[in-house]
Amino acid sequence: MPQKPAPKGPQKTTQKTTQKTTQKTPQKATRHATQKTTQRDTEKAIEKAAKTGDEKSASSLAKRPAKAATPAKLALPPASTIQPESLVGKPAPELDLESAAGRVKLADFAGKRLVLYFYPKDDTPGCTNEAIDFQAAKAALARKNAAVVGISRDSLAAHERFAKKHALTFPLLSDPEARVLRAYGSWAEKVLYGNKGVGIVRSTFVLDEKGTVVKVFPKVKVAGHVDAVLAALE
Repeated sequence: MPQKPAPKGPQKTTQKTTQKTTQKTPQKATRHATQKTTQRDTEKAIEKAAKTGDEKSASSLAKRPAKAATPAKLALPPASTIQPESLVGKPAPELDLESAAGRVKLADFAGKRLVLYFYPKDDTPGCTNEAIDFQAAKAALARKNAAVVGISRDSLAAHERFAKKHALTFPLLSDPEARVLRAYGSWAEKVLYGNKGVGIVRSTFVLDEKGTVVKVFPKVKVAGHVDAVLAALE
């Protein structure tokens, strides 16, 4: 009598069940969860591992520090519509910014003349030479009853490093949102290496004892600039 072939049903069921069980193992769930980098995702992974009974993985995840999320880049402020030369003869726009030594306001210089210069970036060649030149002229400026202040979008920490590296003793103010830069028309469209964009236009403003703008140097060239500023203060 011919033998009947063994039924295939149970084998299929067993294989299917095994595959399903393998797919749901806590190890795979934990591996997937640990690919997340924020604290919130780590907490979710711990909760999931605990529910599936994988206490070892849950404990390991709890001890692991979460990676910080990468901060989004801030959009650049729009270019100013103010022409710097149009400010001559007018009260200077308000100045109220932080320096490494504390907050600096326009009112702090009442009764003094003020040289306010805007520059693109700390510790770059042109900006370094300009700052060193102003530092070297600090005594000559003081004899003319004038103080000097530099402003860029750099952070206070960057300003502090820059000042320490080059022995700068005058205030460097941080204007990350370009609020004051725009008020003075020094945040404008420019072309750099063939690329058009917005940025800081190197410029200097001379204010009298009453805070009125008496002289503007737009689109400054560093070489000889400080001598020209001293001449304007005669």
